[in-house]
Amino acid sequence: MKRIFGLSLATCALAAAAFAGSHANPALEGAVKARNAQMSVIAYHTGLLGGMAKGDVPYDAATAVAAAENLASAAAMKRAVLWIEGTEQGAVAGSRAKAEIWSDAAGFEEKAVALEAASSAMITAAGTDLDALRAAMADVGGSCGACHKAYRGPKN
Repeated sequence: MKRIFGLSLATCALAAAAFAGSHANPALEGAVKARNAQMSVIAYHTGLLGGMAKGDVPYDAATAVAAAENLASAAAMKRAVLWIEGTEQGAVAGSRAKAEIWSDAAGFEEKAVALEAASSAMITAAGTDLDALRAAMADVGGSCGACHKAYRGPKN
């Protein structure tokens, strides 16, 4: 009888763990979805500006400024509600955030602020001329790459 009871407890424990794993915290899942959307917005506008810088997309000052303004707005979103501890890769589906975001919070914040600054500077550069846009793209791309290298995990 004890063995049957022991197996039943083990089975219940496994079932409970599976249930808990399949029903993650909706607030944490929402934060990951929101920051993935934020990264998509950043990538779209960076891609548009980068296309102009490379000559793949015709340079248009008004379009470039609009893209730069949207980029700067997305980069300036408040991190406290998007980058919640416990949402690192492996903890929440869809997350590529490394745990170093929270263990090295000062470094992460420094890189996020660098993207904000580069994105804000892009607004003026984008409307000036193509050469100014190209120069500003180096800072935007560099800030994106530095953060991704340090704080973004591999695709699963």
